[in-house]
Amino acid sequence: MKIRIKFLKQGSMKFIGHLDMMRYFQKVMRRADVKIRYSEGFSPHQIMSFAAPLGVGITSNGEYLDIEVTETESSAVMTNRLNQVMVDEIRVLSYKKLEDSSKNAMSIVAAADYTLTFRERYKPEDLDGFFEKLRGFYDQNQILIVKKTKKGQKDMDLKPLIYDLARKGDAVFMKVSTGSTDNIKPELVMESFYEGQGWEYPGFTFQIQREEVYGRDGAEGRLIPLEQYGEDIE
Repeated sequence: MKIRIKFLKQGSMKFIGHLDMMRYFQKVMRRADVKIRYSEGFSPHQIMSFAAPLGVGITSNGEYLDIEVTETESSAVMTNRLNQVMVDEIRVLSYKKLEDSSKNAMSIVAAADYTLTFRERYKPEDLDGFFEKLRGFYDQNQILIVKKTKKGQKDMDLKPLIYDLARKGDAVFMKVSTGSTDNIKPELVMESFYEGQGWEYPGFTFQIQREEVYGRDGAEGRLIPLEQYGEDIE
């Protein structure tokens, strides 16, 4: 049986990297007595995969983990059981059953929402003016940048990969392409904006929080939160 788990990652846990998060959840599965499946072979390991690794220093309200189990209790019972053995800064939000034919979350990730909150010393004095310029940046027909890759550099247009960029109170909200093909980090978007204004972009300008991760519906191409691919177990 395939299971998709949604969880949040807050507070000091934002400094825990992806590999340590994998080890953490492996221990959680044992402590919570989750009947997780193991791979076959000389070195069996838990069948587990994360949707999109989160960068160090970024908090999240919408992380996803796929596992396979041999048996399970209800979603409510399993959510409670997992949360009882975890630190307060990581909490399971949902535990959903997937269809047997479902692809794992990592392979279907298409987009993600982020909220960027100004750190106090970097907050502009003229917020209205800042967001007016940000809207002008997003309204351009093209946003051409030079992106660094493992093989060097390449020219690319960010515009088609930014699905939304707007003001959210005193913070910046964005929905951007995410996944193995076109993975756009929010820092890259803001760095491009600042450079276009002739401003310096300090690396610690924003506290970044991921809000949700999406897959894309095959028929209509619309974005769907990964949580909605599964159903509660009664």
